[in-house]
Amino acid sequence: MRIPAHSVCTAIRDDIVTGVFERGGRLAEEVLARRYGVSRVPVREALRTLESEGFVTTRRHAGACVAEPTDLEATDLLELRAVLEPLAAARAAGRRGEAHLKVLRGLVRLGQDRARRGQGEDLRSLGGWFHETLAQASASPGLIALLTQVRHKIAWMYVVDGTVRPVETWAERGAITDAVARGDAERARSLTALHAERSFSAHRLRGAAAVRTPQPPVNTASARA
Repeated sequence: MRIPAHSVCTAIRDDIVTGVFERGGRLAEEVLARRYGVSRVPVREALRTLESEGFVTTRRHAGACVAEPTDLEATDLLELRAVLEPLAAARAAGRRGEAHLKVLRGLVRLGQDRARRGQGEDLRSLGGWFHETLAQASASPGLIALLTQVRHKIAWMYVVDGTVRPVETWAERGAITDAVARGDAERARSLTALHAERSFSAHRLRGAAAVRTPQPPVNTASARA
């Protein structure tokens, strides 16, 4: 059975984001094909997609390599998120479903409880789920896709310190959820813009040493993304 290129794309992207593949490192099709248990065809398609997203670049005589974003590009990503997330929140205020609200409220309760208890180990993941759900509630496929790509790149380029203002951060997310629940688009937009701006101080650029040790081969035939 042919493994879809999007599954291979997700697997390669995840390995880039988590540091399995070093920035600037070569991405040989034959090596990737063996790692993910697929032919070179879906690997080639996946690399083209990842190049369009900015995770991969093609070099003369070297072929596909992991991109090496500059500090300026990283800063631009935070500013782009600060534009897109308020727009998503405003749209969510008018389009969200009850299921979205239930998830948002549940995440806020859990996040606030863990922040008060000083249990910060899961706060980053909870925050990611909150913003992903908020984007999904916007019911705007193009906006959701852009935000997903931006979040992946931020996770690749930055380490986020979950101990910075955790109680205040989750109080802000609670207020955003309340505005979305009331259908107040302008308040949801302004609160999310302020929240994004305040989050900048928790982001620290990853250094070259923040690369993980390569992991054993992954077969996408049995573990599809």
